Amino acid sequence: MHAFHSSIPVRAEGCAQIAPLDDFLVFAASGADALGFLHGQLTQDVTGLPQDAARLAGYCTAKGRLLATLVMWRAAPGADDAPQLYGLVPQDLAQALLKRLSMFVLRAKAKLAATPLHVAGVTASPTDAAALEAAAGALPRAPWQRVDLPSGTWIAAPSANAHLRWWWIASDEQLDQSAALAGALGLAPAAQWRAADLAAGIPWITAATQDVFIPQTVNLDLIQGVSFTKGCYPGQEVVARSHYRGTVKRRMAYGTIADAAVQGQALAGVDVYDATQPGEPTGRIVDAAGTQGVVSVLFETTLAALPEGDLRLGAADGPRIAAAALPYSITP
Repeated sequence: MHAFHSSIPVRAEGCAQIAPLDDFLVFAASGADALGFLHGQLTQDVTGLPQDAARLAGYCTAKGRLLATLVMWRAAPGADDAPQLYGLVPQDLAQALLKRLSMFVLRAKAKLAATPLHVAGVTASPTDAAALEAAAGALPRAPWQRVDLPSGTWIAAPSANAHLRWWWIASDEQLDQSAALAGALGLAPAAQWRAADLAAGIPWITAATQDVFIPQTVNLDLIQGVSFTKGCYPGQEVVARSHYRGTVKRRMAYGTIADAAVQGQALAGVDVYDATQPGEPTGRIVDAAGTQGVVSVLFETTLAALPEGDLRLGAADGPRIAAAALPYSITP
């Protein structure tokens, strides 16, 4: 954790909340061919990405199964060997992802490398946002809009409620010069930010869930994470076939588990059962985060199991998953 984050006291009310996200890494793609190379590897329209926006993207196997999801954004224009694009990914798969992508660079003028940038999640009520902006500058309000400020890059994250959320990406130097921001912030646990990500329906693939889901079964197509008008990329044929034939019968849903014994367990990849049809699993946990005695989960399952199913974690008689609505529709 950077000294700036360590200097912020825990203040639960009356100010914006900041959660250092040390389990995420930012990588940079540099070189004249960097954008074109990643355009041919990811589910997103990389070359068409607006300068003032970020987007979700997926990286798939040839069979269309996700090896990673990431938030990506264009770098400020510079020399050919300067960063052209940045990506935000979970730490536990970052090095393997960069190694795999680098294997396919071949003769392209592109280089992928981890950066020393720091990632934090900032949450504010509309009232608290005013004090935050007085110190930081005008921040983007619409989800996926981004702005570069002296303090770093701010990306507006989707939210399941009226609170405003941002990913804040900053260098050591930028954090060293951001003392004025400390007074407008209170320190919050990373699990609080992660739970808000889950409630907003953002699917983070981790090492435990690599090569398991296609983009549609974690709703990547519903939240601007897949382009169906761009050229080829690994797995594109599988993803496009599912889209155009309307064969998506499994989706990602959101729920909570009110069982303190579950909190702290590694749940990603754990099976989900329907107690009304206990013979075999109906789905699998995509991601989970526990805070204040409640565990929030995103789980992939059949659409048929959601309206009437009695969903359980790990076994047909396991802890109950109380399904709740996402901020976007998952049904046709």
